[in-house]
Amino acid sequence: MSVAYVIVTVFAAVMAGFSAVSVFLRAPWVVQPIADYGIPASWLPFLGTAKAAGAVGLLVGLAVPAVGVAAGIGLVLYFAGAVVAVVRARWFTHVAFPLFYAAPVVAALVLA
Repeated sequence: MSVAYVIVTVFAAVMAGFSAVSVFLRAPWVVQPIADYGIPASWLPFLGTAKAAGAVGLLVGLAVPAVGVAAGIGLVLYFAGAVVAVVRARWFTHVAFPLFYAAPVVAALVLA
């Protein structure tokens, strides 16, 4: 296990965890765009839980690599779905945001 892998994985987990906490706390900079994309507010607990589980899974993956890979794949799929939601809502200027969160997860998967 390389130092780069550990650093990138912890960074990806922190970013996903921050995003999950932002959803759980209903931060306006997260909740308003989600509403603008047409995602029902009733989905917020599930979206936050998916991100939190992915963050925890990445950290567990440092000890159990298969869990980390599964969590990474799950987060990549989550953020790919977020890109689709943004594009379907025609908020093309917001596509960078889910990609910003997905990038360190992809990097962790590559380094794994």
